[in-house]
Amino acid sequence: MKRALLISFMLAALLMTALIAYWAGRRGHAPAAASAATGSSAPEAHAKVLYWYDPMTPQQHSDKPGLSSMGMQMVPKYADAGTGTNTVRIDAATVQNLGVRTASVERRVLAATIRVPGTIRWDLRQATVVSARVDGVIGKLYVRAPYTNVAAGTPLAGLLAPQWSSAVSESQALQHVQSAEAKALRGASQQRLQALGLSPADGGALGSGGLITLHAPQAGVISTLDVREGQRVNAGQTLMTINGLSSVWIEAALPQVVAGTVHADTPVTVHVDALPGQVFRGQVETLLPDIDMATRTQRARIVIANPDGALSPGMFANVQLDPMPGKASLVIPDDALIATGEHMRAIVAEEGGRFRVVAVRVGRSAGGYTEIFDGLVGGEKVVVSGQFLIDSEASLSGALDRLNDPGTSPAPASSNAMPDMSMPGDHP
Repeated sequence: MKRALLISFMLAALLMTALIAYWAGRRGHAPAAASAATGSSAPEAHAKVLYWYDPMTPQQHSDKPGLSSMGMQMVPKYADAGTGTNTVRIDAATVQNLGVRTASVERRVLAATIRVPGTIRWDLRQATVVSARVDGVIGKLYVRAPYTNVAAGTPLAGLLAPQWSSAVSESQALQHVQSAEAKALRGASQQRLQALGLSPADGGALGSGGLITLHAPQAGVISTLDVREGQRVNAGQTLMTINGLSSVWIEAALPQVVAGTVHADTPVTVHVDALPGQVFRGQVETLLPDIDMATRTQRARIVIANPDGALSPGMFANVQLDPMPGKASLVIPDDALIATGEHMRAIVAEEGGRFRVVAVRVGRSAGGYTEIFDGLVGGEKVVVSGQFLIDSEASLSGALDRLNDPGTSPAPASSNAMPDMSMPGDHP
């Protein structure tokens, strides 16, 4: 009996010794593992441990050391005043492997040249309407198809109109009178012809069958032909429209971001695909006050001389506007911008392999650069290549998610905090 008790006591002592050794080993193992994982010989002597995390699953945090849910030994996250919540730190070798390139934030004058599409239209200042001033019938139509070129004085139509015929007959009867009273009547008859819309050429003589011939008041193109031979017309009805082609309008669609730099008299150069090698020059006449609701663009009316009639309404044109250069502004390369929904962001490269995410407010772009109105002050280095590799390597997406509002301070780290931004091996 005594021997059995002695054996039991010895086994209990051995078990107790093993348990003490095990717990002692556990207490010494965690800091050692943390030191190995961070690449240091020992943890920080004075730095505060914020939390413990698994390098394989950095979004899982713990208030004490131990094993993670993946069975990995957790390492400490130390407080580092030099690394903000929106900052990541990557070692130099990794940065080199990622092919990260940077460019300086600088001030420069953006290229002022603007290239936009345009459409050639009639110059409406050269439009003349031929109408019937009295009721009548189109007895003869000399121009039978639209878009016919006519010279000034070309016969257009013969109109059978009793009111016109009586006025012309009266004027003809008074042509050779001698008395003062008759001459006064002759002047009144001429005024009556003009009031009825007849020029001296139209009312000089009645044609065959009593037709009054209407003539082209100017040279141009019959842009609209609204009547046919034998048709009855009413007083004031439009018969046809003549448009001159000595100049044309070009309506160019300007994005709102550059519309403010264009004004009246801005020089313009126009190229037309239908006329390769030819260059047409003009200037902006005015910016039309309405905005296209579909494209959100503002139209600029451009006047182009067209003495030989080479430009035709309806042609597509490539318009180059050359406004006066503006002032130098803060710019960064277009490749440095990251679009994240409603905001634009950039990554600033700092000393010690740190990369900081900043929200920026942008302006217009030209020549591969974009204006920066807010978020940068100048002189910083921004990442222009490798941003998404940094995002993959260093869990930068967590920093982007936290940067919802540039004026809002980030929340303190907790068990529900976003993923840790530091790479394993960055902790001393």
